[in-house]
Amino acid sequence: MERLEVSGGRILEYLVEGPTGAQALVMHHGTPGVAIVLEPVAEAAARHGMRFVTHSRPGYRDSSPHPGRRVADVTDDVAALLDAVGADDFVTLGWSGGGPHALACAALLPDRCRAAAIVAGVAPYNAEGLDWLDGMGEENIAEFGAAATSTEALDRFLAEASAGLKDVQPDDVIAAFGDLLSTADHTALRDGLSDYLAESCRAAVSRGYDGWRDDDLAFLADWGVDLASIQVPVSIWQGDQDRMVPRDHGRWLGNHVAGATTHLVPGEGHLSLMKNIDAIVAQLANA
Repeated sequence: MERLEVSGGRILEYLVEGPTGAQALVMHHGTPGVAIVLEPVAEAAARHGMRFVTHSRPGYRDSSPHPGRRVADVTDDVAALLDAVGADDFVTLGWSGGGPHALACAALLPDRCRAAAIVAGVAPYNAEGLDWLDGMGEENIAEFGAAATSTEALDRFLAEASAGLKDVQPDDVIAAFGDLLSTADHTALRDGLSDYLAESCRAAVSRGYDGWRDDDLAFLADWGVDLASIQVPVSIWQGDQDRMVPRDHGRWLGNHVAGATTHLVPGEGHLSLMKNIDAIVAQLANA
């Protein structure tokens, strides 16, 4: 794990896997999450001649908190990270809570971002024509209901939720995520994703829940991103069995991100959608 000083004297932790000089694929992790290697993505990046780059957003593990951050603020950190790893340009992939951050890069770093893929990414909270909570599992409805009520209510929710994840093990993940998992996601966890998800969740709350809280608040606030202004290729990938980020989020993004190509994949959930990762990364590599 590497560390970098960014604006405001904050520390940003990050990792890079792959050959120096290869095209950078910057992955934005989900919520909660940290910079660890997601093997299917890193392996797909390697197959397509790219290097895997990811960072922990502010407030997660050893990345300094950035209270009040907006989604758009990620671009300053990504630009500094690219400079640190010697990458002039990049492609980006955002999974789940990472989706808005990948869209911010596509919109606000047009001279460096060549393409973006949004994998089960959330849409803006006040999106016109979208019932944002419709189809989400009970845990997400409670979480974002608290976030919409007050920061204090969200703190109470996350204090309990993070306590339940600080020691989570692979065999515990299905129970821990409860109503958020579709049948397809149960299968994906049994096929190997449970190790990644358990490690990521433990690490994400190992220093508290600042990053998780600030992610949630950023999702509900104005992102500071004009989706209609995006000029680089964007692919939207969404499963129709997703109970964390329901399919209508993908449909809405597909209709409102300028020039987006939308892939609504039948039978897939939030986690099982990753079985399409080679096709997703291939689109980025060929952009």
